[in-house]
Amino acid sequence: MKPKVICAGHVCIDITPVFAQQKNVNKITDILEPGKLIHMNNVKINTGGCVANTGLAMKLLGNDVRLMGKIGCDSFGHMIRDIFAGYGAGGLIEVEGASTSYSVVLAIPGIDRIFLHDPGANDSFSCEDIPWDEIGDTALFHFGYPPIMKKMYEDNGDELCTMYHRLKEKNIATALDLAAIDPQSPAGKADWEMILEKTLPYVDFFTPSFEELCWILDRHTWQSLSDSRDDITNGLDLEQYAKPLAEKCIDLGCASIMIKCGTSGICYKTAGKDRIAAIGSNLAFNREDWIAKEGTQPCFEVDIVRSGTGAGDVSIAAFLSAVLKGDDPQICCKLAAAEGASSVTAYDALSGLLQLDELTRRIDAGWKTKEN
Repeated sequence: MKPKVICAGHVCIDITPVFAQQKNVNKITDILEPGKLIHMNNVKINTGGCVANTGLAMKLLGNDVRLMGKIGCDSFGHMIRDIFAGYGAGGLIEVEGASTSYSVVLAIPGIDRIFLHDPGANDSFSCEDIPWDEIGDTALFHFGYPPIMKKMYEDNGDELCTMYHRLKEKNIATALDLAAIDPQSPAGKADWEMILEKTLPYVDFFTPSFEELCWILDRHTWQSLSDSRDDITNGLDLEQYAKPLAEKCIDLGCASIMIKCGTSGICYKTAGKDRIAAIGSNLAFNREDWIAKEGTQPCFEVDIVRSGTGAGDVSIAAFLSAVLKGDDPQICCKLAAAEGASSVTAYDALSGLLQLDELTRRIDAGWKTKEN
């Protein structure tokens, strides 16, 4: 029997206009200018957010996944239901009087994505939306995007911390992903370092992006890097910048961390024997392989980059799927990087998805990384 997985959190509709201009540009004003008419080639409409991207990707990778997310009783909500049904997935909670979350994704060739986002019904997600009496046999619980889910960051993250504490009491292994934080939003005013201090002792697999984590834990470095480059992760020295963040998160209490560093790759680190032993016992895997490991994984080369939308989410899906089948941290991160590279060749998160064995074959056949 396959181990049971829950993927919960943020869900939305992603609306991605397709730019006719396919060559990479150096700056956004090369395309977007006030008063300018910009020719487009169609539009891609897909589900987005952690539940859709990571959850459905894990399902497509062959896992037994239950999805948990909230939508409104509106047209976007009906679209999400229909798309999920096409994958044989349910798990959506309709909220009367709430709007369904949406994002307009501007994926300009050569420029990091820009999101116009309405959190909608996601803001109301709470511990009470989890059917606690029904999830005792769950092996792994993954939650994504608390920075854009109001109940998860208000009151200094009490709801988020309570949720993870209750999961650990049920011996369920836990994973957590973040999201970009708008400094001017209510989420940007929350004390995220305190939220992590309270929550990470109950998180077994922490999978943030470098930009998100650096903004929270090292604002000075984040500002310095932001001032010096258009994309904070371009040409990033992982040993210099990502490794200290990984070490701090291990010190804060998580069992392992995989930091997604965009085109610069992945940085990972795991805790010592006692903390690894405390990973939710419902998850059966070789804990010895996870004790005190660290390293980096470069990106894999691709012929074309159409959109990075959801690439981080599907890299997490590959990482967690590899955890579930018993791989060690190095292999898990290598498969995560490979899945992320495969994803960017499509406009949406799932169309470029490859099975883990296919990714392994490509890697073994000499798939080049950006360090070569």
